[in-house]
Amino acid sequence: MSMTTSATSTPAMDVFWDNVKTILYALALAMVLRFTIAQPFRIPSGSMQPTLAVGDYIVVTKWSYGYGRYSFAPLEGLLPHGRLFATQPQRGDVIVFRPAPEPYRDFIKRLIGLPGDHIQMIDGVLHINGVAVPRERIGTTTECPDGAGYATEATLYRETLPNGVSYVTCDKGMTELDNTREVVVPPGNYFMMGDDRDNSDDSRRMVGMVPFENLVGPAQFVAVSFDGTTSIMRPWTLFTGFRGERFLKSVN
Repeated sequence: MSMTTSATSTPAMDVFWDNVKTILYALALAMVLRFTIAQPFRIPSGSMQPTLAVGDYIVVTKWSYGYGRYSFAPLEGLLPHGRLFATQPQRGDVIVFRPAPEPYRDFIKRLIGLPGDHIQMIDGVLHINGVAVPRERIGTTTECPDGAGYATEATLYRETLPNGVSYVTCDKGMTELDNTREVVVPPGNYFMMGDDRDNSDDSRRMVGMVPFENLVGPAQFVAVSFDGTTSIMRPWTLFTGFRGERFLKSVN
């Protein structure tokens, strides 16, 4: 007489594999959302002060301008050229993009110049198509540190673009970036500037014009923000360094 044995699963094993499948499904969904819907970014520099602060974690929507190769990063090879479902950005949008000179880095700036626009800075005042953009002095602040992170007094101006978009900029006095030659934005490109006008590598230098296909998407809101005292090695600082006033703050 022979005896046949068969392996049967136990309730504990069934629960284990159900949990594994749930985790895998959740990870797959998270990746799909990241590549097609929205992606978080951390702000590492002060070029967009006071709108965005160092330590802000923002949410960028991938679909807003259609899908380009950098919307799919790190799988940009899936769409090497052009955009699917393209929608044009608006003047004043705060946008994450990859500059043509450094296509491996993410930058975030405000869209100032559209294709065909004439852009120039004269004595610290932005000019679009030969007309000075209105700005109103609203006070001073030390909350716009310089590029080295040192606090310095800056003047705050509320600037209003021709389409009515309004935002606040930092001005730390006259620098080489406050007087530029007039440039014409080429077709299919955009002129970007940081809100911290004297502390920004943007279309006035280094970054140059930004091609439409290099746009990742617009910043929508600050999901969470931590100040410079926060360290993952000191977990309690996630609470002491949390900036509650910036939680879910909309990006103008």
